[in-house]
Amino acid sequence: MESRRDVFQAIADPTRREIIGLLAGKPQNLNAIADRFDVSRQAISLHVKILEECGVLAVTREGRERLCSIQPQKLAEVSQWLEPFRQLWEDRFAQLDKLLTHVNPDKNER
Repeated sequence: MESRRDVFQAIADPTRREIIGLLAGKPQNLNAIADRFDVSRQAISLHVKILEECGVLAVTREGRERLCSIQPQKLAEVSQWLEPFRQLWEDRFAQLDKLLTHVNPDKNER
């Protein structure tokens, strides 16, 4: 069954972005994740389900617990999408630096 969600839906919500950041450090179970937020465990479970459907998280059962771990390769889509914008800003900053150096040639002497 093909997922109807994509990685951009995963990062669209600030709570989901926080969960991703939390799991970047180490895998955690649902209770440990829920304890870090001021929302219900059911709300966190829904966020985790969406992240799992988007392929950003993997959830595995270990006994009675569900362990969540990040799947960073899926986030590469976001990085690839952002790359042209990153390059655009780097080019603009380089142009600004060149302009400022031209206007203030003593800048490099400090």
